[in-house]
Amino acid sequence: MLYHLHEMQKALMSPLLSLTDIGSSLFTNPASPFAYTPLSRSLAAGYELVNRLGKAYTKPDWDLDTTVINGLTVAVKPEITTQTPFCQLVHFVRDLPKTRPQDPCILLVAPLSGHHATLLRDAVRTLLPEHDVYVTDWVDARMVPLSEGPFHLNDYVLTIQKLLRHLGADVHVISVCQPTVPVLAAISLMASAKDAALPKSMVMMGGPIDFRESPTQVNRLAENKPFEWFEEKLIHTVPNQYPGAGRRVYPGFLQHAGFIAMNPDRHVKSHYDFYLDLVKGDDADAEGHRKFYNEYNAVLDMPAEFYLDTIKMVFQEHVLPKGSWMVDDKPVKPADITNVSLFTIEGELDDISGEGQTQAAQKLCSGIPAANKQHFTAPECGHYGIFAGRRWREMIYPKIHAFIRNA
Repeated sequence: MLYHLHEMQKALMSPLLSLTDIGSSLFTNPASPFAYTPLSRSLAAGYELVNRLGKAYTKPDWDLDTTVINGLTVAVKPEITTQTPFCQLVHFVRDLPKTRPQDPCILLVAPLSGHHATLLRDAVRTLLPEHDVYVTDWVDARMVPLSEGPFHLNDYVLTIQKLLRHLGADVHVISVCQPTVPVLAAISLMASAKDAALPKSMVMMGGPIDFRESPTQVNRLAENKPFEWFEEKLIHTVPNQYPGAGRRVYPGFLQHAGFIAMNPDRHVKSHYDFYLDLVKGDDADAEGHRKFYNEYNAVLDMPAEFYLDTIKMVFQEHVLPKGSWMVDDKPVKPADITNVSLFTIEGELDDISGEGQTQAAQKLCSGIPAANKQHFTAPECGHYGIFAGRRWREMIYPKIHAFIRNA
């Protein structure tokens, strides 16, 4: 019922959004006489702010058409190389000369946790000049027909294994946040089976391998609420107007509300500053705000089974660190990994995956020689700073670059 009410609200908001969009253009378009009135900037800023607060945001484009390699601009084209009902593997194909030596192949595993894979755009942009990059692009569950069946956490693990076998040996896996858990499970199972498609290395960044280390506000919510609360309060059915009609999901709009609720004051200030930038005519800062929230406000629905499995198995039962996780009746044993190098990365100020949670993989992967393990805690770095922004580019990426070449 809540999902249907949300869709009704969107329909009711449509006339207001059209009005504010027209109003903003009316007071900013150089061809409009209203753009030269004394209060034009204030009125236009107000209209745009209301429009952006009320509109629905669609999945952003990757906007990665070129990269610069050795001082030369090279064309880049994202192509889907393989897919399942719930995941597309996107390859960023670079127009390189055939004489160029092959760069290391990267499988960048994006979170299935509300935002689209394009949230990792800055990470992809940074990797592209020196790596052959593939990214998991998870499909919005409301767009997956019910006939395709459910998608559990164990299905995520099996999907990662399928992609690794598709790419073949010599790939390096980088997992960001939530997927560190299923990625470690996938590689553990492959190591136990002596699978020939094992990756050369795994880089795990800001993930809840063992959230009992430095639990955060997000972790405590998952731990303190009973499992039934999540199923009763957060799981809803996709309405009829979508291909996934009838599928049970954790809706993106509820996830977005949760994101905002974590730091409401910060978001209020950001929107107020955006209004002031528009009034002052500070186009650069205003455009920065638009780009950030175009991404931040674009959310997808998660399959209910996957979300509930994550709550129960990762945050309530701790099946990975306790050694009780079974996938298709096979135990997940990270200690069986012996010839895959491991690099764990955390942010000192991460308020989503606390310090020590990702580093826990170092102890679990006891079969990897110490010489092939590495850990780094990025000082003064929050969760998003691990994979985007100046600290990612200047502090973290160079360490990943060196680690991969030594793996």
